[in-house]
Amino acid sequence: MARAAGEPVVAARRTGMFGASAGGDTSGYGGLQRDILFPGEAARPYGGYFDEVADALEAATGPIYAEAVEVVIDRGEMTLHVAREHLLTIVNALRDDPALRFELCLGSTGVHYPQMTGAELHSVSNFMSITHGGRRVRVEVSAPEEDPHVPSIVGTYPANDWHERETWDMFGIIFDGHPALTRILMPDDWPGHPQRKDYPLGGIPVEYKGATIPAPDTRRSYS
Repeated sequence: MARAAGEPVVAARRTGMFGASAGGDTSGYGGLQRDILFPGEAARPYGGYFDEVADALEAATGPIYAEAVEVVIDRGEMTLHVAREHLLTIVNALRDDPALRFELCLGSTGVHYPQMTGAELHSVSNFMSITHGGRRVRVEVSAPEEDPHVPSIVGTYPANDWHERETWDMFGIIFDGHPALTRILMPDDWPGHPQRKDYPLGGIPVEYKGATIPAPDTRRSYS
Protein backbone atom coordinates (compact mmCIF):
# COMPACT_ATOMS: atom_id res chain seq x y z
CA MET A 1 0.00 0.00 0.00
CA ALA A 2 1.50 3.32 -1.08
CA ARG A 3 2.12 5.99 1.52
CA ALA A 4 0.48 9.39 1.23
CA ALA A 5 2.81 12.37 0.80
CA GLY A 6 4.21 13.45 4.13
CA GLU A 7 3.02 10.30 5.92
CA PRO A 8 5.46 9.40 8.72
CA VAL A 9 8.01 6.67 8.09
CA VAL A 10 8.94 4.25 10.88
CA ALA A 11 12.74 4.51 10.79
CA ALA A 12 13.50 2.31 13.82
CA ARG A 13 12.34 1.35 17.29
CA ARG A 14 13.94 3.11 20.23
CA THR A 15 14.67 1.46 23.57
CA GLY A 16 15.27 3.52 26.71
CA MET A 17 15.19 7.28 27.17
CA PHE A 18 18.30 8.09 25.13
CA GLY A 19 18.60 5.14 22.77
CA ALA A 20 22.05 4.12 24.01
CA SER A 21 23.14 0.68 22.87
CA ALA A 22 26.23 0.21 25.05
CA GLY A 23 27.27 0.97 28.61
CA GLY A 24 23.93 0.28 30.25
CA ASP A 25 20.95 2.58 30.77
CA THR A 26 21.24 4.52 34.03
CA SER A 27 18.23 6.76 33.39
CA GLY A 28 15.63 4.41 34.86
CA TYR A 29 13.78 4.23 31.53
CA GLY A 30 15.39 1.06 30.19
CA GLY A 31 12.02 -0.57 29.50
CA LEU A 32 10.68 2.32 27.42
CA GLN A 33 10.12 1.43 23.77
CA ARG A 34 8.69 3.58 20.99
CA ASP A 35 8.89 4.01 17.24
CA ILE A 36 11.21 6.58 15.69
CA LEU A 37 9.04 8.39 13.15
CA PHE A 38 10.40 10.48 10.29
CA PRO A 39 8.12 12.68 8.17
CA GLY A 40 7.90 11.46 4.60
CA GLU A 41 8.73 13.34 1.41
CA ALA A 42 6.30 16.18 0.77
CA ALA A 43 4.23 16.78 -2.36
CA ARG A 44 3.48 20.07 -4.07
CA PRO A 45 2.17 22.56 -3.24
CA TYR A 46 4.30 22.90 -0.11
CA GLY A 47 2.71 26.15 1.02
CA GLY A 48 4.12 29.49 2.15
CA TYR A 49 7.45 30.47 0.60
CA PHE A 50 8.60 26.85 0.37
CA ASP A 51 7.47 26.47 -3.25
CA GLU A 52 9.40 29.61 -4.22
CA VAL A 53 12.55 28.24 -2.57
CA ALA A 54 12.18 24.88 -4.29
CA ASP A 55 11.52 26.48 -7.69
CA ALA A 56 14.50 28.81 -7.38
CA LEU A 57 16.83 26.04 -6.22
CA GLU A 58 15.73 23.77 -9.06
CA ALA A 59 16.28 26.57 -11.59
CA ALA A 60 19.75 27.27 -10.15
CA THR A 61 20.98 23.65 -10.04
CA GLY A 62 19.22 22.08 -13.03
CA PRO A 63 19.01 18.27 -13.21
CA ILE A 64 21.08 17.94 -10.02
CA TYR A 65 18.03 19.07 -8.05
CA ALA A 66 15.91 16.07 -9.03
CA GLU A 67 18.82 13.70 -8.41
CA ALA A 68 20.08 15.12 -5.14
CA VAL A 69 17.22 16.77 -3.22
CA GLU A 70 14.26 15.39 -1.30
CA VAL A 71 11.92 17.96 0.27
CA VAL A 72 10.28 17.36 3.64
CA ILE A 73 7.78 19.82 5.11
CA ASP A 74 7.00 19.17 8.77
CA ARG A 75 5.57 21.42 11.48
CA GLY A 76 5.98 24.54 9.38
CA GLU A 77 9.64 23.91 8.54
CA MET A 78 11.37 22.99 5.28
CA THR A 79 14.14 20.39 5.23
CA LEU A 80 16.16 19.54 2.13
CA HIS A 81 17.65 16.06 2.31
CA VAL A 82 20.66 16.33 0.01
CA ALA A 83 22.95 13.65 -1.41
CA ARG A 84 26.38 14.37 0.02
CA GLU A 85 28.16 14.36 -3.34
CA HIS A 86 26.03 17.34 -4.41
CA LEU A 87 26.04 19.25 -1.13
CA LEU A 88 28.39 22.03 -2.24
CA THR A 89 26.38 22.67 -5.40
CA ILE A 90 23.23 23.06 -3.33
CA VAL A 91 24.67 25.32 -0.60
CA ASN A 92 26.46 27.52 -3.14
CA ALA A 93 23.13 28.05 -4.91
CA LEU A 94 21.41 28.77 -1.59
CA ARG A 95 23.92 31.51 -0.85
CA ASP A 96 24.53 33.03 -4.29
CA ASP A 97 21.33 32.82 -6.31
CA PRO A 98 19.45 36.16 -6.11
CA ALA A 99 16.11 34.38 -5.71
CA LEU A 100 17.44 32.45 -2.71
CA ARG A 101 20.19 34.48 -1.02
CA PHE A 102 20.52 32.53 2.22
CA GLU A 103 23.40 34.62 3.52
CA LEU A 104 23.61 33.04 6.96
CA CYS A 105 24.45 29.51 8.00
CA LEU A 106 23.22 29.38 11.57
CA GLY A 107 25.38 26.35 12.34
CA SER A 108 25.74 22.63 11.79
CA THR A 109 25.36 19.70 14.13
CA GLY A 110 25.14 15.92 13.95
CA VAL A 111 22.68 13.13 14.69
CA HIS A 112 23.40 9.44 15.10
CA TYR A 113 20.78 6.88 14.04
CA PRO A 114 22.47 3.49 14.60
CA GLN A 115 19.44 1.60 13.26
CA MET A 116 19.56 3.33 9.84
CA THR A 117 21.90 0.94 8.07
CA GLY A 118 24.01 2.80 5.53
CA ALA A 119 22.90 6.24 6.74
CA GLU A 120 23.71 6.18 10.44
CA LEU A 121 25.32 9.64 10.64
CA HIS A 122 23.50 12.84 9.69
CA SER A 123 24.87 16.36 9.39
CA VAL A 124 22.19 19.03 9.79
CA SER A 125 22.68 22.72 8.89
CA ASN A 126 20.26 25.63 9.21
CA PHE A 127 20.23 28.63 6.87
CA MET A 128 18.50 32.02 6.95
CA SER A 129 17.94 34.68 4.29
CA ILE A 130 18.06 38.28 5.46
CA THR A 131 17.41 39.52 1.92
CA HIS A 132 14.12 37.65 1.78
CA GLY A 133 12.77 38.60 5.18
CA GLY A 134 14.13 35.89 7.44
CA ARG A 135 13.26 32.83 5.40
CA ARG A 136 14.72 29.63 6.84
CA VAL A 137 15.63 26.25 5.41
CA ARG A 138 17.36 23.20 6.84
CA VAL A 139 19.78 20.99 4.88
CA GLU A 140 20.41 17.43 6.03
CA VAL A 141 23.05 15.06 4.67
CA SER A 142 23.64 11.42 5.65
CA ALA A 143 26.69 9.16 5.62
CA PRO A 144 27.36 5.57 6.72
CA GLU A 145 29.46 4.82 9.79
CA GLU A 146 31.93 2.92 7.60
CA ASP A 147 32.46 6.01 5.43
CA PRO A 148 31.61 9.03 7.63
CA HIS A 149 32.61 11.67 5.09
CA VAL A 150 30.62 14.82 4.24
CA PRO A 151 31.93 17.84 2.29
CA SER A 152 32.84 20.83 4.44
CA ILE A 153 30.83 23.99 3.68
CA VAL A 154 33.38 26.27 5.37
CA GLY A 155 34.54 27.47 1.95
CA THR A 156 31.03 28.84 1.36
CA TYR A 157 30.14 29.74 4.96
CA PRO A 158 33.42 30.43 6.84
CA ALA A 159 31.66 30.94 10.19
CA ASN A 160 30.71 27.25 10.15
CA ASP A 161 34.32 26.34 11.00
CA TRP A 162 33.83 25.63 14.71
CA HIS A 163 30.43 24.02 14.21
CA GLU A 164 31.95 21.39 11.96
CA ARG A 165 34.79 20.83 14.43
CA GLU A 166 32.27 20.25 17.21
CA THR A 167 30.25 17.87 15.04
CA TRP A 168 33.41 15.91 14.26
CA ASP A 169 34.36 15.90 17.94
CA MET A 170 30.96 14.71 19.19
CA PHE A 171 29.78 12.47 16.30
CA GLY A 172 32.85 11.53 14.25
CA ILE A 173 31.60 12.99 10.96
CA ILE A 174 34.63 13.85 8.82
CA PHE A 175 34.17 17.11 6.92
CA ASP A 176 36.31 16.80 3.82
CA GLY A 177 38.03 20.07 2.92
CA HIS A 178 37.81 21.60 6.40
CA PRO A 179 40.94 23.70 7.03
CA ALA A 180 41.69 22.27 10.50
CA LEU A 181 39.37 19.47 11.60
CA THR A 182 40.51 18.96 15.20
CA ARG A 183 38.70 18.40 18.48
CA ILE A 184 37.18 21.49 20.06
CA LEU A 185 35.55 20.26 23.29
CA MET A 186 37.32 17.03 24.20
CA PRO A 187 41.11 16.54 24.65
CA ASP A 188 42.99 15.73 21.46
CA ASP A 189 43.67 12.16 22.60
CA TRP A 190 40.09 11.42 23.72
CA PRO A 191 38.83 8.06 22.41
CA GLY A 192 35.51 7.99 20.58
CA HIS A 193 32.78 10.56 19.99
CA PRO A 194 30.63 11.16 23.09
CA GLN A 195 27.25 12.03 21.49
CA ARG A 196 26.98 8.89 19.41
CA LYS A 197 24.40 6.37 20.58
CA ASP A 198 27.00 3.60 20.84
CA TYR A 199 29.12 5.62 23.28
CA PRO A 200 29.04 4.22 26.85
CA LEU A 201 26.87 6.10 29.33
CA GLY A 202 28.78 6.86 32.53
CA GLY A 203 31.35 4.16 31.99
CA ILE A 204 34.45 6.35 31.98
CA PRO A 205 36.12 7.34 35.28
CA VAL A 206 36.78 11.07 35.62
CA GLU A 207 39.67 12.59 37.55
CA TYR A 208 39.26 16.08 39.06
CA LYS A 209 42.05 17.77 41.03
CA GLY A 210 43.47 14.47 42.11
CA ALA A 211 40.14 12.96 43.18
CA THR A 212 38.66 10.02 41.27
CA ILE A 213 34.91 10.17 40.73
CA PRO A 214 33.28 6.75 40.23
CA ALA A 215 31.21 6.22 37.11
CA PRO A 216 27.44 6.81 37.66
CA ASP A 217 26.49 3.15 37.24
CA THR A 218 28.77 2.25 40.17
CA ARG A 219 27.37 5.01 42.43
CA ARG A 220 23.66 4.35 42.08
CA SER A 221 21.29 1.49 41.53
CA TYR A 222 18.46 1.91 39.04
CA SER A 223 17.17 -1.64 39.14
